[in-house]
Amino acid sequence: MGKSKEIFKFTSCAGLLSAAYLPTFIWMWDRWFAKESYYGHGILIPLVSLYFIWQRKDALRQAGTSGRISGLIIVAVGLLIHLICAMLKIYFISGFSFVFVLYGLVLFFFGKEVSKILAFPIFFLLAMVPLPLVLIGNLTVKLKLLAAQCATFILNRIGFPSIRDGGIIRMPSSYIIVGTPCSGLRSLISLLTLGLIFAYAAKTSYLKRGLLFLSSVPIAIASNVVRIIMLAVVNDLYGEKVALGFFHDFSGFLVFAFAFIGLFAVAQGVGGVTSPQVENAE
Repeated sequence: MGKSKEIFKFTSCAGLLSAAYLPTFIWMWDRWFAKESYYGHGILIPLVSLYFIWQRKDALRQAGTSGRISGLIIVAVGLLIHLICAMLKIYFISGFSFVFVLYGLVLFFFGKEVSKILAFPIFFLLAMVPLPLVLIGNLTVKLKLLAAQCATFILNRIGFPSIRDGGIIRMPSSYIIVGTPCSGLRSLISLLTLGLIFAYAAKTSYLKRGLLFLSSVPIAIASNVVRIIMLAVVNDLYGEKVALGFFHDFSGFLVFAFAFIGLFAVAQGVGGVTSPQVENAE
């Protein structure tokens, strides 16, 4: 009965706080569904978090509840940050603060044991908050140039003479432009999210989990370089019409599938993955 009462109080407070964060949620929604969005997966993140919570339902039933006043401090600080960011329209920091406020609420109403069980599902919500467009733009340019440089180097080694001119790879009878969509940032963000899930589910040490998560970065970059090389070769051999037609879109799906397989292989190498419910119950 006591736990049900706390759940009611928590739900009521969470609902009121969510209303305060409505402008931030609207901003996130617009970014998720914007054209050429880098966060199209954002709407799925809360559903994945709910799935992780459902997996831990038995542990939550058995956990004791002893609210901590420190949770209220976290809520107060988070709300202060939100109010400042809302006035300045810095919505991505406001979005981050919502996750910390939610954790503070759990700690305040249910205590340390429950908050520890729910720590990952709550902080996983950070993955749904889009980064600012300025940072996205800077990362896009740097990744685009890095991918073009790596692709040019490999093309020269496999018998396709190439030179890089900014984001353009020039070959004797053709050239390709490594544009913004080919920077690989979208794949990198998606793969980092998958890497975080794999790391959570991995039955191994925290160090190896960290390495598994970080492996998402070189895997995503390498996969994008492979795609650019494939497009350059097809463009040189069969022409722009073939390279930029069906093959352009198909190669994107194909390379992401290879990246996923690579990440899964790393996960198996560091100890395999298991159900988070089983792993955390140990």
